Amino acid sequence: MPLGFRSRLFIILALFALVPSVVLTVAWGTATSRVLPRMSGAAAWDSAAASGSRAVRTALQEPGTDRAREALERHRQELSSSVTQARRFEYLARQTGPALLAVGLILLALLTYLASRIAGHLSRQLSRPVDELVGWTERIAHGERLPEPTAHRGAPEFAVLRDRMRVMADEIERGRDAAIAAERLAAFRESARQVAHELKNPLTPIRFAIARLRRDAAPELQETLDVLSTESERIEAMARSFSQFGRLPEGPMAALDLGDIAREAARATVPEQTALTIETEPHLPLVEGQHDALHRALSNVLINAVEACGDKAASLPAGGVKRLEVRVARRGADVVVSVRDHGCGIAADRLPRIWEPYVTDKTAGTGLGLAIVKQTVMAHGGRVEAESTPGEGTELRLAFPALSEHNGESHHERS
Repeated sequence: MPLGFRSRLFIILALFALVPSVVLTVAWGTATSRVLPRMSGAAAWDSAAASGSRAVRTALQEPGTDRAREALERHRQELSSSVTQARRFEYLARQTGPALLAVGLILLALLTYLASRIAGHLSRQLSRPVDELVGWTERIAHGERLPEPTAHRGAPEFAVLRDRMRVMADEIERGRDAAIAAERLAAFRESARQVAHELKNPLTPIRFAIARLRRDAAPELQETLDVLSTESERIEAMARSFSQFGRLPEGPMAALDLGDIAREAARATVPEQTALTIETEPHLPLVEGQHDALHRALSNVLINAVEACGDKAASLPAGGVKRLEVRVARRGADVVVSVRDHGCGIAADRLPRIWEPYVTDKTAGTGLGLAIVKQTVMAHGGRVEAESTPGEGTELRLAFPALSEHNGESHHERS
């Protein structure tokens, strides 16, 4: 089995500290066992050699004199002292050599222990975070969630790397979800186009046939013809919904005032018996968009809010008024249109799915209204948000990137 990263790192660090120690210890032992005994008596023998040279020179120059005898005596004493000193050094060298070697081995063992401890600590500090991050890459590759943040050991740089990998994992997850959502939406659009096409083809001859029958049919068949006409109109409205969802907004883009579009859509869709409040902040920037598509999107949101208020109409007190609030405001780099109703609200488990196609609680609905809204907003570079409290109401928000500062006047309208 190949060695792991931690084992390899430990061996490298241990050898890095151990090899120089072994070399120095061997050199020291060699010096103490071989070189030191040879050098120990050098000074004494140099002194004996000098005195011997003087004695020989004097004896040759003045043979038999007192001076010669005195020089020879001094040489004899120096020679005796040098021999004694040399033997002392030899004895000390013989006794201290093993001791010095033992001390060297002890120091080597101590240094080896310290090197192994330091190498182990460094390998743990480096290998554990690396092994953890390698495991994280496997999780990211398989689309698994990263572990919850905990207290980690290791160098501070690894903490920075962990944080950056969490951010990267979140971005990858969002990108993966966006790609899946885009694929699903494309499939839904294609299905909607096909359904719209299949519905529209027979509608025209059906409407013509109903018109001919209405002219010639007996009075007792008029009610049946009314049912056919109503149902054909419903199918036609359904086909229009599928057709709208099946295609992205088309047409020229222009700088638009969302406050004006919100007021136009409200006047066209909100009934008079609903208390409507429309409020816009002053100096709102314009947004770039396709007017008809944004008008339809806001109309769908308002229709949905009106119907939500209608679902709660039975619980209103006598003389109670259904209320609807629309607000257009600046939030950071976006212009946000908020539509709040005081209807029955949406359960928390259903709230994230209200923007999906074919999700509806209405018996006669297609479930495409808010899906068309989301598709339109995303086509304009925006995003949708929803917040709801069951029993109190729902607020839907459409956020669009601001195009430029708009120095218009503040608008505040109540009806």
